[in-house]
Amino acid sequence: MKADEFVHYIKESPSFRECIEYIQEMPEKKPEYGDIDIKPADPLNRFLEENNLKLYSHQTKALRCMREGKNILLSTPTASGKTLAFNIPVFESLFFNKKGTALYIYPAKALTNDQLNSLKFLENKTGICVFPAVYDGDTSTHKRSGIRENSRIILTNPYEINAVLAWHHKWERFFSSLQVIVIDEVHQYRGIFGSQMAYLIRRLKRVVQYYGKSPIFFLSSATLANPLEFAEQLIGEKFTFIDTDGSPKGARYFILYNPGKSLSRELSVHGETVRLLTESVKNGLHTLCFTQSRQMAEQISLWSNERLFQFKTGKKDEIASYRAGYLPKDRRKLENDLKTEQIKALVSTNALELGIDIGSLDVVILSGYPGTMISTWQQSGRAGRRNTTSCSILVAFPDPLSQYYVNHHEVFFGSPNEEAIIDLTNPFIISGQVLLASAELPVNPVSDAVYFPYDLHEAVESHRKSKLLANTLKGYVYCGRKRPYELIPLGTISGISYLVLCHGKVIETLSLNQAYREAYPGAILLHQGEKYLSNMLDLDNHIVHVERTDVEYFTKPLKDITLDLIKEDCESKWEFGRLVKGEVSVTECYSAFKKIEGDNIIGIEPLSLPILTFTTKSLFFTLNHEIIQIMSENGFDIAGSLHGAEHALIAMMPLLVLCDRRDIGGLSTPFHISTGCPTVFIYDGYEGGIGLTDRAYERFGDLISAAYTVVKECTCTHGCPSCIYSPKCGNENQPLDKRGTIMILSSLARSFKNVSQ
Repeated sequence: MKADEFVHYIKESPSFRECIEYIQEMPEKKPEYGDIDIKPADPLNRFLEENNLKLYSHQTKALRCMREGKNILLSTPTASGKTLAFNIPVFESLFFNKKGTALYIYPAKALTNDQLNSLKFLENKTGICVFPAVYDGDTSTHKRSGIRENSRIILTNPYEINAVLAWHHKWERFFSSLQVIVIDEVHQYRGIFGSQMAYLIRRLKRVVQYYGKSPIFFLSSATLANPLEFAEQLIGEKFTFIDTDGSPKGARYFILYNPGKSLSRELSVHGETVRLLTESVKNGLHTLCFTQSRQMAEQISLWSNERLFQFKTGKKDEIASYRAGYLPKDRRKLENDLKTEQIKALVSTNALELGIDIGSLDVVILSGYPGTMISTWQQSGRAGRRNTTSCSILVAFPDPLSQYYVNHHEVFFGSPNEEAIIDLTNPFIISGQVLLASAELPVNPVSDAVYFPYDLHEAVESHRKSKLLANTLKGYVYCGRKRPYELIPLGTISGISYLVLCHGKVIETLSLNQAYREAYPGAILLHQGEKYLSNMLDLDNHIVHVERTDVEYFTKPLKDITLDLIKEDCESKWEFGRLVKGEVSVTECYSAFKKIEGDNIIGIEPLSLPILTFTTKSLFFTLNHEIIQIMSENGFDIAGSLHGAEHALIAMMPLLVLCDRRDIGGLSTPFHISTGCPTVFIYDGYEGGIGLTDRAYERFGDLISAAYTVVKECTCTHGCPSCIYSPKCGNENQPLDKRGTIMILSSLARSFKNVSQ
């Protein structure tokens, strides 16, 4: 059976068709080749001719821009030939400059190793010697000096760069000849990680320029709503943007599949995923299924194999799981087994979302909306990579954002991808990055302002007073005892990391907030699909002691939040109150945790943890007396109405910006002492903020319109997980008033309908 026949089969099958919300047909796209006058250097041109390859239009544009010395941002879909688009110009550059070097930065080790093979293949076929090598935490000590002295292309990741910059004198040969820095899958660097990455790149530029070089940057990205703004914030340079995709595409079908639509029977998302996956495999289709967690990757693989075996339509090992935590050799084997069709399907976390070569696929199943449109198209784009007809199926969860998309297919298929947000103004991030820079080269508060445009003087003065920086004739230098990169890990704001130990072995690290949420004494911590019981959270030594367990229950902390308004930055008036952006202080008190088995609470245990307090960015809106009176006359619960509006707004935030609802906090109250009236606060869930509510304030009209639509259109009476229930609510989704929520959101939507236009 072919993919289009499978689509027809599902559409006509009584057991599947009742869940189909919409099928989008995407026609075949012919290739658009580049200018024949733009040919790469002779060895590369021979390679292309011998392999019957012609450069697509976006690939020749990249080659021309590289020759002109321009920074390049390439944003084209999955399987469009982005790797060749930067490898050809880089190899040409290194062909003409025999001492030139290039640095390739990848967000994941698996992708790094996959790309190393591509570089070795190109080197072998062209005869251009670049001696590519991976340099990361797994590189053995005895190989490192040889790579630094001989390799002309080094592949690495941000964590390794963060560690080696202080030892840049060992890299003098490489940095003093550096011509190009390639950063692949650049859309991965957003939020906290992106903000830290932006300053890491500035530190890298600072060191490389110390050796007299200003390399070209070549960024490769999935499609974003704000690509140039994002790239220029991340790197601090101007870019030439290439988004015209010349690669061919086979015909594609995309099915929006909603188990919640079924009226004849109650269906689960996971059960329907298993049914679709096994039907696809039974019909001989090469399939990849994405899940939301490592545990579900294992479970769906297990259930699917059991179903195939039960119906005597397959062997017990035709479907395998794939996730982080497997040994590299095991992951490579699974990738190759899928590519060579030794197995028929893989069930994976987003570990296979990036561009690892797993061959041609017929069907991709997304078990749950991946959280962003970028991930949705990255994952679905894994099918049909050889111009064949393919099918993608999104199995929707009963959450507001998923339901909004499956019920508004014109938005799902017609809207641009989300915006990627980087915040260069977070004082806590700046402080840590300045400390790291001072261990690499002396910091001059005047000349280094080009790398640290915000709060450099304040950070230097603070570290000087703390005796972490010393003033010398050349500038401020680090004088602390520990290595700075150990104090300030990437991906967090606070430098404090908690080590999770199982019988003395470190199994992972957590930030302070994560430790409070996931590793308090008595918590069940999930790691690589396994359950661990937290025995002790040692706050003084930053250690969590855990042991393996097989209990059936999971745990959820209960916390109380209080919030104080520090300052208001700007405001807008609306019909019944104010919309304000500002800074707040958030206090979180963890008082107890629940033990939950299935849908039942089997116990509540007390917790005694110190109170957490942090400052962050927030937006909030208030209600005046007029609307409160109207709501009271209609019998609406004021607290429940505000609470529902808070949940709906947080649920729809990922529609606008690249984030998870867990990145955002909220508080609603019928009276707040700082405002003197009913108020709903939405705030960044990280100290200092990461720019999410800043952008939400700018696009509040779009946000409120989406929140109003999803609540109004939900068919439930009193609220449900598809509209105003929140899985992270600390008050057990009580109180909630759906009718009052609709009134608040509709009033806001009327007032702000033109804000974003």
